[in-house]
Amino acid sequence: MPRPTPARSAPRPTHTRRPARAPRPAGRTAARRPRTGGSASAQAPRHRTRWLWLLLVLAVAAGAGVPAWQQHQDSARYPITTADLDRARQELAGLDVKGRAPTTGYSREEFGPAWADVDRNGCDTRNDVLARDLSDLTFKDGTQNCVVLTGVLDDPYGGDTIDFERGERSADVQIDHVVALSDAWQKGAQQWDAATRQEFANDPANLLAVDGSINQAKGNGDAATWLPPSTGFRCAYVVQQIRVKAAYGLWVTEAEASAMDRQLDGCITVD
Repeated sequence: MPRPTPARSAPRPTHTRRPARAPRPAGRTAARRPRTGGSASAQAPRHRTRWLWLLLVLAVAAGAGVPAWQQHQDSARYPITTADLDRARQELAGLDVKGRAPTTGYSREEFGPAWADVDRNGCDTRNDVLARDLSDLTFKDGTQNCVVLTGVLDDPYGGDTIDFERGERSADVQIDHVVALSDAWQKGAQQWDAATRQEFANDPANLLAVDGSINQAKGNGDAATWLPPSTGFRCAYVVQQIRVKAAYGLWVTEAEASAMDRQLDGCITVD
């Protein structure tokens, strides 16, 4: 089969630190009043207001909702252009919508050796991505800047800053396939030849250096079952998934397409 055109990398986020949140105003303590013979009906609206306020606070604290202003503030860290958004909408509309195929026959080895040097630059793909996504880099001597020893990751998935050090804690920073390999297998990749699958697994447009624990939690999730905890990165993340799936001819499920569409509706654009 002809090879699909490799996806062009989605716009990389500008790594700026999240503005510190203003401290919440201290809650007011109401002065106690002596009980009076006022009617219960006069007190009921006041009691209902207090309970509704308490429920709202608990809901936000439990993660049931994020204030809209905060989502917009976080999204400004990873803006996309209007052209990017328009392209993502067109590409999403062009994706086939089907159910998942079974995972029968899937294994990581079906996508070739992990982190092969497919671009023949002398460095394996993992180190290429670390060098691209981390700052304050140091490299192992004698490797022609191919083996990253240390660096700092501004993690797009969780929003934290992570110090990377090669060795026992290397897994603190992992390279995520934005479109997971197993997800791709169930949505068209099992029909590819071995060379195309290896190209897909090492395509920089489908790779991000991220927090290792968050990457493990993602597993093989698609947009319908998993999105980055950092709400501000979700738009850029979905745009990148759509671009990769469109470039490689992968399909989406109905639930996945709906989830992607909802995220595009919340994108913040800059021009």
